Amino acid sequence: MGRADQGAAQSQGRYQVIPRSLCFITRGDEVLLLRGGPHKRLWAGRYNGVGEHIEAGEDVYSATLREIREETGLSVHDLRLCGVAHVDAGNPGVGILFFIFTARADSRMVGASPEGTLEWWPADRLLAADLVEDLPILLPEALAMPPAAPPFFAAYRYDEQDRLVISFA
Repeated sequence: MGRADQGAAQSQGRYQVIPRSLCFITRGDEVLLLRGGPHKRLWAGRYNGVGEHIEAGEDVYSATLREIREETGLSVHDLRLCGVAHVDAGNPGVGILFFIFTARADSRMVGASPEGTLEWWPADRLLAADLVEDLPILLPEALAMPPAAPPFFAAYRYDEQDRLVISFA
């Protein structure tokens, strides 16, 4: 089976997705959040997990580890896929597919991130942070998953008033 057998050339005009990863790194009862820098096009000043685009030729797992190293300087363990979310962002030809992970860190020492400011938050105070709009639902879901649980699947869409609606399979 060669590249042509993958069918990408015949996919012109079909719906496509942009792959991303998102990881919530924990240490004890704390969670590392990234407050987006003021220069960020998306979510400036708001808290999110760590991650970003998956580059061509990367698998999702390795891309997530790369993003963690680039954005935090941390080495993590127990990287675990918790969920997959498909986002309808209003473009009929392109959506976003992101893979939600959790990981554990042994150290609190993070490097400077070009993406913003890294802050450790106590798990019981997470909902007090100025979170990206989906995190009040997504973060507790990911953090509460038992170790052997299968990943969850979610679909995001926006209603007529441009409010986020999340549904879980």
